[in-house]
Amino acid sequence: MRRRIAPAAALMFCAVIAATPALGAAATANSQPSAIELIEKLGLRVADQPVRERPGWRPPRIVLINAETAELLPALRQAAPGARLIEVSAATPKEIAAADATIGVCSAEVLAHAKQLQWIQWPAAGVDRCVQQPALHERHLLLTNLQRTMGPSMAEHVIGMMFALSRHFEYFFRQQQEAHWAREDATPLLTDLDGKTVLVVGLGGIGTEVARRAHALGMRVTATRASGRTGPDYVSYVGLPDELLKLAADADYIVNCTPLTPQTTGIFNREFFATLKPGAYFISVGRGRSTVTTDLIAALGSGHLAGAGLDVVDPEPLPAESPLWHLPNVIITPHVSAYTSASQEQRNQVLVENLRRYAAGEPMLSVVDIERGY
Repeated sequence: MRRRIAPAAALMFCAVIAATPALGAAATANSQPSAIELIEKLGLRVADQPVRERPGWRPPRIVLINAETAELLPALRQAAPGARLIEVSAATPKEIAAADATIGVCSAEVLAHAKQLQWIQWPAAGVDRCVQQPALHERHLLLTNLQRTMGPSMAEHVIGMMFALSRHFEYFFRQQQEAHWAREDATPLLTDLDGKTVLVVGLGGIGTEVARRAHALGMRVTATRASGRTGPDYVSYVGLPDELLKLAADADYIVNCTPLTPQTTGIFNREFFATLKPGAYFISVGRGRSTVTTDLIAALGSGHLAGAGLDVVDPEPLPAESPLWHLPNVIITPHVSAYTSASQEQRNQVLVENLRRYAAGEPMLSVVDIERGY
């Protein structure tokens, strides 16, 4: 899904970069304050080694950008004044062949011809489309993404869906459209979030923000993560992926925050939904293909699953004939949970900062483990 870059925020960030010293790996006193604050606020990962130590690195001379990123050109030029920034659709074969880096460009065609390419900046958190490219693995290219920049906005979307489902807003909206004041004994029973258990599947940047907000509402928070059992204090238990079913059986709400990898594809299936306690809710903001849609529809249709909040589905766009559109107590949003002005500004800042770091040879932000897919 295309996301509009906020040019005003980009220009402000550009001016700050121009007025402040370079930002290093450790965010020292000579660093750029706005970027430091963003790294600390979002918990962004800074690479251990400067990028200049990577074989093949050189200050970029040509950077290919996608059409959406073109709106950031003034800030990008300030970040890497020695580089030519060329929109990929306007690039000549010679320019593509000589490109050192791309922003938002990871197609098989470009990778096949960009023989000098060293670095790809992906303009989102999910990199599943990019890591599918064999050239990325064969050539050991550097891939960075915008993980954690969208976490706070997406977490608010999740909490909003929790409130809407627990308070049956979908029912009351229908009554409002019919100008009908329903009798109290005829309305669905409302429930509180306080005291309920939420399982966050995928305790990364998005999942951690969901967990933080759920805990603040008085919920008991459990989670799974592939990288280990560590987590913040407000998560009562962090399990490994093979504990998904055990933890799901005890949860009132399950939130999918996982990236799409071979290990997470189809994990929310018939067995998973059958494990849930009757009346549980499923919310998905990770990737649609982690859920088997037919199994989700069956669980909702049977009434075993009380409701679902879906910002991602499989396939996308969701076909008009899908039963999901018409099931009661289902909220569907078209993959827009990260589409806020705040998350756009944060994404812009990290994207521009990473280009500045690459051009200066400094440690990069949010390096993706290509083999793991996130």
